[in-house]
Order: sequence, then C-alpha cells, then structure tokens
Amino acid sequence: MSDIETTTVCEEGYASTSQIGDFDLQIDATDETGPNPNATLVATYAACFLPAFRVGASQRGEDDLGKLQIDASAELDDDDDLSSIAFDLHAEADLDDETFDEIVERAEGICHVHTALREDLHADISVHGGAF
Repeated sequence: MSDIETTTVCEEGYASTSQIGDFDLQIDATDETGPNPNATLVATYAACFLPAFRVGASQRGEDDLGKLQIDASAELDDDDDLSSIAFDLHAEADLDDETFDEIVERAEGICHVHTALREDLHADISVHGGAF
C-alpha cells in the first residue's frame, strides 16, 4: 500500500475534485469553481514551508516566532507552466538576518514540497481505457 493515496475525478470540462482522506479539494484549470493547479501548487508549497520554518527555528532554539505569513508569487512562461516561485515570509519575531537565513536553510531541507520540486520527480503514468 502507498503512503499517500488520492482519487481525482473530472466529470466534464476542466474542473476536478480530489478526495484526500476525508477531504475534498476542488481544482479548476479555468479558475471558475476553484483555484487552478498552478495556484494550488504554490499555496501547497507555502502551507508546507511555514511549519517547516517553525521546526527549523525550533532546532535553533527559536521557539517563539509568533505569527508567520507567506505572500507567495509565481511567474508563468508562455505555456502557462510555472517558471519561478517567490516567498515573502513575514514573521512576528524580530530576529537578525543571519538567524532568519539559517532558519530558511533548515526549512528548505524540512519542507517536503521544496524537496519534491525537482526535475526527476514526475508521475509514472498508466492509462486504462474503457474503465467506466
């Protein structure tokens, strides 16, 4: 059995619903009934990076960061593929730049999405026709 299993269904058009455990996630390539896949990936990356940042800070003995917020932005190429992602991370704690840089470096090693975003990680795809 796999560590993670999801089911994604597209009845028609470009919107889909992913079942992730007990949760439904609506994603729509046209941004009509939910966020598009690129926006969802950027948000997922930020949602993974924030707790990784807290863990990285804790490893340095910085346990009281207060509120954290990431304002994420991304650029798309001419094919609407992600070409860059940037995070502006805002922390309530007032630490020096060197400390924040060390925490970011630790968080990059902890964040599962950061680790997954590499060229050699692509889905192995098998197509099964006549399934329904």
